[in-house]
Amino acid sequence: MPFPFSGSGVVERSSSASKFGAFFVGGGGGFWAEKAASNAGVGFFLTALAGLALAAALFYTNRGRLKSPWSLRRRKHALSPLQWRNSFTPDGKLCDAVKFLKQVRSGGVDPSIRAEVWPFLLGVYDLNSSEEERESLRTQRRKEYGELRRQCRHLLKCGNDYIKESGGTQDMDSADPEDVVSATESLSGDERRPTVKYSDCPISTVPNTSDTDSSVSDSSEDPEVSHSFPSTESKDEKDPNALSEEDSYSKTETVQSKLRSKEYFATWQRIIRLDAVRANEEWAAYSPTQAAVSHGRAQRAAKAVGLKDFEHLVPYRIFHAARLVAILEAYALYDPEIGYCQGMSDLLSPIIAVITEDHKAFWCFVGFMRKARHNFRLDEVGIRRQLDRVSKIIKCKDSHLYRHLEKLQAEDCFFVYRMVVVLFRRELTFEQTICLWEVMWADQAAIRAGMRKSAWSRIRLRAPPTEDLLLYAIAASVLQRRKQIIEKYSSMDEIIRECNSMSGHLDVWKLLDDAHDLVVNLHDKIETSL
Repeated sequence: MPFPFSGSGVVERSSSASKFGAFFVGGGGGFWAEKAASNAGVGFFLTALAGLALAAALFYTNRGRLKSPWSLRRRKHALSPLQWRNSFTPDGKLCDAVKFLKQVRSGGVDPSIRAEVWPFLLGVYDLNSSEEERESLRTQRRKEYGELRRQCRHLLKCGNDYIKESGGTQDMDSADPEDVVSATESLSGDERRPTVKYSDCPISTVPNTSDTDSSVSDSSEDPEVSHSFPSTESKDEKDPNALSEEDSYSKTETVQSKLRSKEYFATWQRIIRLDAVRANEEWAAYSPTQAAVSHGRAQRAAKAVGLKDFEHLVPYRIFHAARLVAILEAYALYDPEIGYCQGMSDLLSPIIAVITEDHKAFWCFVGFMRKARHNFRLDEVGIRRQLDRVSKIIKCKDSHLYRHLEKLQAEDCFFVYRMVVVLFRRELTFEQTICLWEVMWADQAAIRAGMRKSAWSRIRLRAPPTEDLLLYAIAASVLQRRKQIIEKYSSMDEIIRECNSMSGHLDVWKLLDDAHDLVVNLHDKIETSL
């Protein structure tokens, strides 16, 4: 930006000072001439010095505003294995959680330690937990995931009344009852746990959804229906004639709710399998161990989850699809209000490419979905809120672009719908997606731990963590194309095509840098307006 006291401005000031001195010289004797010249020189020097100081201050302020953690000059290296190992006390606690999150936020995580770091970022482990506490939690969570998988197998058998999957029941009968498809564990069930009967396995780990309005079915309010789906063939031992009219209606409603729940799950199972088989293979280059899985092991994994129509796939894609099915089915039971929607497999795929044990990957996915789940509500309240926020960011930053969108009736920013739903997964490469998500997760982890502006106060003019970093990045991607949108596009469809064409053409760090600038300048204003 031009500075008011640089360049020609200083020259003009110098010229004026010379004329001022000359005026006094011409008006009197030698003493006054010398004194005037001296005073003029001092005045010029002080004025120039003040001008330079002001210019430097403005320059520093401007640079400070633009220097985000992700700018080329400031971006740090990814969190390294050595830094990670040195981050813990002897009892396994993080020495400095703020420092850890700042490091991840500035440069991401080295690929070799992502599987260890992500559970901290996604809230699976508390940032202040010890190794002993985490080990105890791992044992508990593994059992809970095993219970969910047993329920999935039971429902797959029951689902034959609703979905006719040839051989599905036989596959599940022949699979190990404790099988959890995992890239690091044999599918033969070497680590058997005592078999727990289906009816004895209620799941009590469904997240609290009291802050949201249920939009699916009555089953989301009935723990027995939501998590255990007991047989609808069982009959009440009481005399039906002894039931009141209200009790009779309630019983009928409960049976119908259970039937609907089974129908929902059968539908989820069918869609999950279709999406799993269609999953892309971009992840394979980043997970050589899973990419090298044998044909036999891939076949066993597919058989364990009742997968079919996969004969055209290479072994590692079959294996990946089987893992997607196992975890997504378990999540549908864990969070029945959301169940499964297309797009969730896009979010899970990078996680299972990095984390090779299914129960760990599942709980990381649960942590990820803690915020992302609102993208998949049937009432789309969460999506509309986020699109509205993107619209407000664009309006505050670029009124000219916003007016053009209004003319096209596109000010609701529906053209970025896909970016919001799958968090840039389709627009960025696999590695870029992970980099963006790690930064986003670090922000969310900082907020969960109560680290807002205070913890970042030592970093001048940098944006504090925000829950909506993704939305600022989406707005930045649109603003980067403002010229094309204003000059070339005259319909919403054309803008949608432009956004879809971004795939593979975005610089994730430039995107984050621009998003940072928007957060610094607009965050408080946007929050106030909402």
